[in-house]
Amino acid sequence: MMIDLRDNYIEKIVVIEPLVDNYNDNLEELKNEIFSLIESADAIPLSFVAVKVREINPATFIGTGKLEEIRQIAEEFDANCVLFDGQLSPSQTVNMSDLLGVKVIDRTTLILDIFAKNAKSHEGKLQVELAQLNYMYPRLKGKGASLSRLGGGIGTRGPGETQLETDRRHIRTRIDYLKNQLEDLKTRRNLQSYRRSKNSETVVSLVGYTNTGKSTLLNLLTGSNVLAENKLFATLDPTIRKAKIDEVELLIVDTVGFIKNIPTNIVEAFNSTLESAVSSDLNLIVLDGSSAWENQLDVTLSTLKQLKSNSEYIIVVNKCDKIEDFTYFPKDAIFISAKTGYGIENLKKAITDKLLSSYVKTTLVLEYSQLKEINKLLNYLENFEFNYKDNEVLMDITVKKIYFDKFIKFKKVK
Repeated sequence: MMIDLRDNYIEKIVVIEPLVDNYNDNLEELKNEIFSLIESADAIPLSFVAVKVREINPATFIGTGKLEEIRQIAEEFDANCVLFDGQLSPSQTVNMSDLLGVKVIDRTTLILDIFAKNAKSHEGKLQVELAQLNYMYPRLKGKGASLSRLGGGIGTRGPGETQLETDRRHIRTRIDYLKNQLEDLKTRRNLQSYRRSKNSETVVSLVGYTNTGKSTLLNLLTGSNVLAENKLFATLDPTIRKAKIDEVELLIVDTVGFIKNIPTNIVEAFNSTLESAVSSDLNLIVLDGSSAWENQLDVTLSTLKQLKSNSEYIIVVNKCDKIEDFTYFPKDAIFISAKTGYGIENLKKAITDKLLSSYVKTTLVLEYSQLKEINKLLNYLENFEFNYKDNEVLMDITVKKIYFDKFIKFKKVK
């Protein structure tokens, strides 16, 4: 029986944090985030080495003198992997690995590994594999023994052993196949989105940085029991649940979390997963108020802009029980604790107020002969109530402004 050494393989990692140009990031925050990513990949972070890079070395990114220092640190900690918290070219990865004597991975490899670990749905797995193969494709040449799957660890989950050993033409064919599969799934999802639109269903998406409490908030708003772990990217596949807030029926979508410096190819691969944030009636931008919330907000707004989302949004500051000074937060933010339930009623009111501002409430006067015609339009209404009179029918309606033109021809009570 063949033994898969990956079962017992634990990555022990030294982190290289490159500080390029006039960096202004908080080193402690950078360290905490990359360590959390490593732990989410079921690996062990050992040491964090910040390196000022005045000039990028095309062969190794950082100078050989600093690499020798890092090699000694890796030996001291008995590390079996070095993580470069940035993106390396294929040749830089190989050269650094040769000089350090251990496997070298970069930030993209780490994030893709976490995605591969957490993808549960068929579409999520296809998206992960596509992103991995696109990243792997230009790195096949010259990697030789470093491609071996028997070592296990980060970068070895996902497409499978045979994918790494095959030639470039086969990889290219697989990439084309995955793109076609995802395009088919996108077509189906667009049809579902059209049906929701036709049925006038209101969609609210939870968006924001990874691990800010979106899944916990989803459970609180919908009474569901979605997985909510204290790990980065614990939620990868979008989760949809129904909710009713002040008589308004909603579909609430929990989306994949964002993160700083997430590679463009990953955003592109998961574009379909994030489409709900683009087409939603309302986005709730969930921030962790106890952490670097300004960075989270910047990353979220930047990603939504990249996705060309024009949806209305509400800023929701979670974990407010850990906040001591509220002075610098956005004035229109809603403060909650998804864990304790604090502030949820305020959030519900803000949701309904924001949604209702895009609705029209009015009363129509119908002739009995028009009832058949109006019945065909009921799917566009959020709420309606008939009041039958002797010679006419009064109809109270609530309808989205974008659909109101369908009802203009009916006589309206002033």
